[in-house]
Amino acid sequence: MASDRLLINQFLEMLGAERGASQNTLEAYNRDLTHLSENTRTALLDMKRDHIRAYLAVLQKQGIAARTQARKLSTLRQFYKFLYGEAVRDDNPVLGIDSPRIGQALPKLLSEKQVSALLAQAETQAREKADIKSLRLHALIELLYATGLRVTELVSLPFAAVQSEQPYIYVRGKGDKERLVPMNSRAMTALAKYSDALKNMGLKQGKPKKMSQRAGEKWLFPSRGAKGHLTRHRFAQLLKQLGAEAGILPSQLSPHVVRHAFATHLLAHGADLRAVQKMLGHSDISTTQIYTHVLEERLKSLVQKKHPLSKA
Repeated sequence: MASDRLLINQFLEMLGAERGASQNTLEAYNRDLTHLSENTRTALLDMKRDHIRAYLAVLQKQGIAARTQARKLSTLRQFYKFLYGEAVRDDNPVLGIDSPRIGQALPKLLSEKQVSALLAQAETQAREKADIKSLRLHALIELLYATGLRVTELVSLPFAAVQSEQPYIYVRGKGDKERLVPMNSRAMTALAKYSDALKNMGLKQGKPKKMSQRAGEKWLFPSRGAKGHLTRHRFAQLLKQLGAEAGILPSQLSPHVVRHAFATHLLAHGADLRAVQKMLGHSDISTTQIYTHVLEERLKSLVQKKHPLSKA
């Protein structure tokens, strides 16, 4: 409906202008609202509580995961809160509708051995092929495991995010918030080799020496695509291909799984939960607490090994 499209666009404009929502967030909200609009005979402006409950019931019958249902309901809460706040409606039909229960599933995990195999495979390919694509993939994976960045943050890093010979990067994350994330020597080395190759490629094409000044390019991982940088989907494909060569099933591997491995392995080796929260860019410690199962196992092991009565 044309009236639905107008309201959705107004809502998305507000999110972008006033809340600084990312493009991915805007696309997710747009998908959820468009799905509702296309799967009901009632205009969004005229929706009642019963209409929304009926829509959620259909999602459940279709076998849509509880987490996805909850996300769609969250979108509707924000949307109708916006309409109420703008006096477009004099009520909020989502009030009183409970979210479906979601069990707290632990994230998929990669062992340290699996990550080592993945990194070794990337390093071997980069050394043997020595082309820009293999060097780029090696740099991407080393950076991902060294920093735990969200995949969108990683592929859209600008040149300015990396300072020459400095062991950290500047990241602009969710809500346009900036944070400083340290990286290890392996990531720095892989990134330096990739940067040199990218610089040399620019020189062969008659471009300026300084990467940061290359005409029309501002991304650390540039691409010819519409966004100007490597997409998250393409990186995920490349990661799965590399994982298969390293003996890891594609179903076990994604950029997000490597991010989980970063957090899990840090905690397993004694990192503080607050420090991991800051590096992951979580605004609330409760989001990071999904990893407390690692802390619990470490504490249990500590008590068993170090407590004076444990041997007794």
